[in-house]
Amino acid sequence: MLKFHPPGFGQKVINTSLGAMIYYTQMSEPWNIEEKLPPLLFLHNFGGGASAYEWSKVYPACANKYRILAPDLIGWGESDHPVRDYQIQDYLTTISEFIHQTCSQPVTVIASSLTAGFTIRLAISQPNLFKALFLVSPSGFDDFGQGAGRRLPLSVINTPFLDNLIYALGAENEVAVSNFLQSFLFSKPERVTQEMVEAYLTSAQQPNAKFSALAFLRGDLYFDLSLYIQQLKIPTVFFWGEEAQFTNINLGRRLASLNKDAIRAFYGIADTGILLHLEMPEVFIGLLSKYLE
Repeated sequence: MLKFHPPGFGQKVINTSLGAMIYYTQMSEPWNIEEKLPPLLFLHNFGGGASAYEWSKVYPACANKYRILAPDLIGWGESDHPVRDYQIQDYLTTISEFIHQTCSQPVTVIASSLTAGFTIRLAISQPNLFKALFLVSPSGFDDFGQGAGRRLPLSVINTPFLDNLIYALGAENEVAVSNFLQSFLFSKPERVTQEMVEAYLTSAQQPNAKFSALAFLRGDLYFDLSLYIQQLKIPTVFFWGEEAQFTNINLGRRLASLNKDAIRAFYGIADTGILLHLEMPEVFIGLLSKYLE
C-alpha cells in the first residue's frame, strides 16, 4: 500500500507478539530524516479497509520537525493478519510493544475513534510512554453503556459462511467501500476520492483481513470509555466532527466533561464526519499545529 502514501515515505517493520507490524516513516528527500527528531505516532481507526492511509494527508505537514510513525495495526493494512478472535488486549499489547520498540522518549500520539479510546487506556496504565494526546472522536463504542457501532445482530454476524458473505459484500468490493465512506464516515460524499476508495479496498482485500473487521463489527473490541477517562493524566485535546455518526459530538462533550484537568480543549469541526482529518485535512493540520508548535 506504499503507493497510497506521500513521496519520500517508506515502510519499516517491527515484530510484536502477534506478528509483524508495518509502519510508514520519512526515508528520503524532501523530508528531514534525522533519527533524533521527536517521535509523532499516528494510529488509525478500525472498520473494513482501515489502515495508516487514514493519516496520509496529515502527517507530511509534520515530517520536517518530527519522526513520523504511522503503523498499520495488527490485522489491518499490510501488517500481519493472524487468524484469531481479536480482543481489546491484543491491541493494548501490540501498540505498547510498537511504542517500546520505536520510541526512546515519551511520544505524542494522534489517534482516532476506537483506537483513540485504546490510547487513553494505555496512557492510564503506562503514562511514562506518552507526552501528549491529540484524539479525534475517541470512544469505546459502548460509552455510558450505549452501544454505538454494531449494525447487524450477533446471530447474523456469527453464522458460519454468512460472516464471509457479509464481509465480501460490505468491504471487499468498490461499490460497498465507496458507499461506506460517503454515507457513514464523511459528512460530504463529494469529498471521497477514487484514491481513498482504492486505498480502503486494497486494505480490505488483504488475506485474512476479515477476522479483525468482524471482531470490530461484532463488538468484541467495544468498552465503556467513561469508566476509564477520569484516570487520564496526560495532556489531551479532543477533535470532533460535528456530523460524526456512531459517536456524535454530544457524546464527545460528555466524555470530555469527565476530566477537565487532562482534556485541555475540545474542538467541534463543522461539516465533517468521523474521519474529519481525511475529509478536511487542512483544517485539522491548522488546529494541530497550534499545539505542536
